[in-house]
Amino acid sequence: MAQGASPTGAKERRGVTIAEVAQAAGVSVPTVSKVLNGRPGVSAATRRQVEQALDEQGYQHRRPYPGSGTGLVDFVINALDTQWATTLLRGAQAEVARLGLDLVVTTTATPSGGRTWVEHLSRRSSEGVILVAADVHVAAEEELSRLRMPVVLLDPIGASAPSLPTIAATNWAGGRDATEHLIALGHTRIAVITGPIVDESHHDRLDGYRSALQRHGLPVDAALVRHGDSLVSGGVEHGRALLSLPERPTAIVSGSDEQAYGVYLAAAELGLSVPKDVSVVGFDDVDLCQWVTPALTTVRQPLREMGREAARIVVEMSRSALAPTQRTELATKLIVRRSTAAPQG
Repeated sequence: MAQGASPTGAKERRGVTIAEVAQAAGVSVPTVSKVLNGRPGVSAATRRQVEQALDEQGYQHRRPYPGSGTGLVDFVINALDTQWATTLLRGAQAEVARLGLDLVVTTTATPSGGRTWVEHLSRRSSEGVILVAADVHVAAEEELSRLRMPVVLLDPIGASAPSLPTIAATNWAGGRDATEHLIALGHTRIAVITGPIVDESHHDRLDGYRSALQRHGLPVDAALVRHGDSLVSGGVEHGRALLSLPERPTAIVSGSDEQAYGVYLAAAELGLSVPKDVSVVGFDDVDLCQWVTPALTTVRQPLREMGREAARIVVEMSRSALAPTQRTELATKLIVRRSTAAPQG
């Protein structure tokens, strides 16, 4: 036996080799290498077989630094047809470029980690993935773990997966502040139109709205709570319904700026004006707020900063073994413009 050798513990000291994983999986060493590096040319069944062997053998794979990798970061979102989405994208793009990498944008109706979708990302072997407004449940989280690359959730739908870092805004505080502003102006009959209520962000904003009303001893009237789609169409539909009530609200809080603009259109259709007949508050503070007349009072969500932070964290995770903060919430801020005023009469 060579000097210094030990008959026991050799495997623990040197670690598991790719050759040992290949033997355990019954495949070739190049096949294991393809799986580790996310390259194509491996069937889904073989890939799962190799991944199982990697886990069973305890193989520790260190991802390469971006300088020796693809230099790509994936930005996955369901659509880019709103100013909210494009503002998040611009923030992420700016940070990725600053760090010397490139952003790849993918639009998909279900950015939630299904097997086919995960295998598509795995073949690209990016430095990391930013998932925007994704509903990541436990099964999806398990699929995402197969990527062997960092994943950051940006403004997720539903409760975020426990092991994935998340970037969001202080939505509860934003909903509260919008409602407090209207109460301070003298409004007591305040309606709310949320975005899709399955979204964690809109649920939190609704809770903030309710909390502000209750704090001032005002009733939470179910007839004044509507769930929209965050688009102009939702504002028109629900704004028309609210403003047609026998006792209509004197103010409306909306779940997005575009939806708030829909309320403007509904008010005009009914011969009402903003803010004389109804005060309107939006959420996000996209460019639209200063284009419309009157300029829209809104809750500023730090969208660019959220995109930047998601990109910064995912790249940092690809370069370091340090675990990031599990959940980061960036502060919202009420921006008062001309769409809110004291109620008339």
